[in-house]
Amino acid sequence: MNLLRALASISAMTFLSRILGFVRDMVIARAFGAGMMTDAFFVAFKLPNLLRRLFAEGAFSQAFVPILAEIKNREGEAAAQQIIHRVHTLLLIIVSATAALAILAAPLIVMISAPGFSSDSAKFDLTVLMTRIVFPYIVFMSLTALAAGVLNTWSRFMVPAFTPVLLNVAMIFAAAVAAPWFDPPVIALAWGALLGGVLQLSLQYVALKRLGLLPRWEFAPNDPAVRRILFLMGPAAIGVSVAQVSLIINTIFASFLVSGSISWLYYADRLMEFPTGMLGVALGTLLLPSLAKHHADGDTGEYSRLLDWGLRLSLLLAAPAAVALAVLAIPLIATLFHYGAFSSHDVEMTRQALTAYSVGLVGLILIKVLAPGFYARQNIKTPVKIALITLVATQIMNLAFIGPLGHAGLALAIGLGACLNAAILYRKLRTQDIFQPQTGWPLYLLRLTLALITMGGFLWFAMGTEAAWLQADLQTRLLHLAWLVPAGATVYFASLWLMGMRSAQFRRSAAA
Repeated sequence: MNLLRALASISAMTFLSRILGFVRDMVIARAFGAGMMTDAFFVAFKLPNLLRRLFAEGAFSQAFVPILAEIKNREGEAAAQQIIHRVHTLLLIIVSATAALAILAAPLIVMISAPGFSSDSAKFDLTVLMTRIVFPYIVFMSLTALAAGVLNTWSRFMVPAFTPVLLNVAMIFAAAVAAPWFDPPVIALAWGALLGGVLQLSLQYVALKRLGLLPRWEFAPNDPAVRRILFLMGPAAIGVSVAQVSLIINTIFASFLVSGSISWLYYADRLMEFPTGMLGVALGTLLLPSLAKHHADGDTGEYSRLLDWGLRLSLLLAAPAAVALAVLAIPLIATLFHYGAFSSHDVEMTRQALTAYSVGLVGLILIKVLAPGFYARQNIKTPVKIALITLVATQIMNLAFIGPLGHAGLALAIGLGACLNAAILYRKLRTQDIFQPQTGWPLYLLRLTLALITMGGFLWFAMGTEAAWLQADLQTRLLHLAWLVPAGATVYFASLWLMGMRSAQFRRSAAA
């Protein structure tokens, strides 16, 4: 499979999911507004969604995929299928027990998650009810993560990339169509989230069945490979949780600033999610299975060349995205959010946060390429230690920047922290002799720099004045962006082409 083509497909599916996520938020806001009902749902959905990020998609995948790839390469597909059965069985037991306990303890969970709700019995009871409805979502999403790991190991990337779309579709349906059938209507959102989990797992199971890899019951908790996966999940969970902890701490810092600071950071972060999801997550998904296969084969040369390919491609795509976000901050924010109560002042404050975030975009995406260099070797402790160092450094920068820069200082601290994380990961890969850069890097970086300057200059002059964007209507903004963004991309890639860079240089096949 051509990895460049696979990256384009995964990025397209991620883009579709992000777009539908915006539509979902708009539909929920239109149907329920912002008040007691939506507060209750967001609290109910918060913990299972957090557990999904920490364990199902993050820690589990990082521990499971490298070991599965190793067994598949060294012992054959029959042995790999056996470990799929055994891990699936144990995972089902663990997450089902967790969900059952959470359903029983829902009042306590709500009391801890939202203690302020206890003064309003109706709000508290509604939150408890929706928590009980939505918590089985973690069961379906954990099994979906396992199925996605299997499909990615077999180089079937499209189905796992598409499945998040189904959650947004289910919740849009719940808010727009099913809500009137429930009392109160907001309960439909809880059932919509659960339905989204069922749909995602069902689609993955269909894909597994076509490959002859549909899991069956096989309880063997003492299997050495199963125990290795469980052992690796501990540090992986800590590593994944570092980012969540950093966001929570940033929210605490922002709560002491002027009103609106948290919202400005939120809206800027929403724009950052597009390139980080489309590029970072997609690249990490592609690289981990192939790196694990090369490691299992003992092919250090191909391992290093694949990392080099990932780094070059990351810089090729992430750097122009960072420049575009910084230069086009006002046009993007005004087009998406500058309506109703979202004032010109809010646009400017969000621009400050987005510009600060964009400093770290390349670092955020490079982490998604560099960290799999360790995960594929079943070395999770090193990235975790680096993440903890970065967490401490980020909080020190928060304290240093928040005074002179306000909320933008918090965004800048996260961006610089990501760059620090990527730099330490890179240094460790080099000093441990895991990665050796290929030839041609100085010329490659020179070409990128010249193309970025050319693109940035074009965007700056072609976007017009910032005041015009604030005064224009929606149609004018959309039409301007509709030609400005593709034109900027054309200028960038045309500049690279004129300097001798060709797409064929980035073609690469997945490890067999």
